[in-house]
Amino acid sequence: MNVAAPDLGATLVAEALTILERDGLAALSLRGVARAAGVSAMAPYHHFADRTALLAAVAVVGFERLYAAKMAATQGVDDPRAALVAGSRAYVRFVIENPALYRLMKGPEMAERGAHPALAAAAARPAASLARLLREMGAGPAAAEALWALVHGFGLLAIDGYLAGGPEALVERAGAAADALLKGVA
Repeated sequence: MNVAAPDLGATLVAEALTILERDGLAALSLRGVARAAGVSAMAPYHHFADRTALLAAVAVVGFERLYAAKMAATQGVDDPRAALVAGSRAYVRFVIENPALYRLMKGPEMAERGAHPALAAAAARPAASLARLLREMGAGPAAAEALWALVHGFGLLAIDGYLAGGPEALVERAGAAADALLKGVA
């Protein structure tokens, strides 16, 4: 596939997502992404300085998808606690449905978000919506950390096979746990 230059960056990210989901993070390289996109091995360097920059662009897509999933789940939910529970379910569902992408988003290679402003901005959006809803409940940063730890941990335990049950049962259990935590906060 030959891709026009303006579309090449997006094509490379799309190919990287495919490789990540199919083969895992270790298989993701600029050369492999170029090969999958049908361009020269040097073409990705016109859009990404190195592999980490490509990974950051892929992680941005992940955070955008996570945010969209949380916003869709909370659409029309007026009660902050109910919105937080719905958002928690959406978060865990996202982790279960996108294990490799989630591991990239939250992995050590993406921990230094300051080096990638688009990544920092994308990662901040879900956290900002969480903080806003918790403020509406009268809760603060400790509650945000506790809820994030709950859904992050629940999601990782689910994709690592430590929790029994199918995906929907796990999502519902995560929602019940989030609700219990939020009742304690209130």
